[in-house]
Amino acid sequence: MTFGDSTSQEEAFAQLDAFAEAGGTLIDTADVYMNGAAETIVGRWLAERPAHVTEPMVIATKGRFPTSGDANGQGSSRRHLQRALDSSLTRLGVDAVDLYQLHGWDPLTPIEETLAFLDDAVRAGKIRYSGLSNFTGWQLQKTANLAEAHNLARPVAFQLQYNLLVREVEWELVPAAESAGVGLLVFSPLAGGVLTGRYRPDAPAPAGSRLAHPVFGPLFGVKTQQQRTWEVAGMLERVAQERGVTAAQAALAWVAARAGVSSVLIGARTIVQLRANLAADGLVLSAEETAQLDKVTEPYIDYPYGPMAAALRSREVSGTPQFAAPPAPKA
Repeated sequence: MTFGDSTSQEEAFAQLDAFAEAGGTLIDTADVYMNGAAETIVGRWLAERPAHVTEPMVIATKGRFPTSGDANGQGSSRRHLQRALDSSLTRLGVDAVDLYQLHGWDPLTPIEETLAFLDDAVRAGKIRYSGLSNFTGWQLQKTANLAEAHNLARPVAFQLQYNLLVREVEWELVPAAESAGVGLLVFSPLAGGVLTGRYRPDAPAPAGSRLAHPVFGPLFGVKTQQQRTWEVAGMLERVAQERGVTAAQAALAWVAARAGVSSVLIGARTIVQLRANLAADGLVLSAEETAQLDKVTEPYIDYPYGPMAAALRSREVSGTPQFAAPPAPKA
């Protein structure tokens, strides 16, 4: 996402080279990242590297958000997505992308129209699989159900923000993805850098950091104003120090091991950050370490997800009254 902005083409090429050398295979981008510059840089890298380097790469991009000031230059209509996809293919310099994701729900376009376009694109050989991003649980389930009902290409991936500070997704989104049979692609696993140990509650964000960015900063900055954030960061640092790894590596290992997670997207700004994050590959936290992090990060659960509401989604085969009063004590 930072390619073409805070990450130059030279730095981006160095990152992609290091990523490929480490065995990485998934490159995720979008048409609106730096107004297409990110896709262009990825496309140039693909064109300049030999086939044995680029062939294993799974190329993923997205469409939905505005690419022009035209009223029809956004959304998930057939008109916009057709033009957006063709433009992405041109910038990436490929005939097809492996994964084409809807960057968000479009309330103005019937999802049946969007699914029909994606199915046509699969049949035309322009995309190999489709995915979703930034959908709510009901939107994801409705999309999957309609694709199956109309025998259209079904989404195979769901991209969402998931990290130690954003566990509310476990209430509805993760179960919905599991029900729909799609794998989770996690973005912002480090909460915009908040989980790296780089930030402190009593100090401004360092220059050049994600929190200091005029666009990304407000998105993640809210977390630094919460007491819970620093409690989580403190426990994360203690677990990481005892294990002999960085806070970022421990945070990546935690989210990679969560149920339903297929892959974790690393949005490194520099090659130093990338190499440090790649070192988390193969790191598995112990049950005790995971339990420590789970306890301090568990969000407050209220209706309809709390203990009382959970009882509404289960029942006993025996017919035992669900909300029966406890038996009176014997005399």
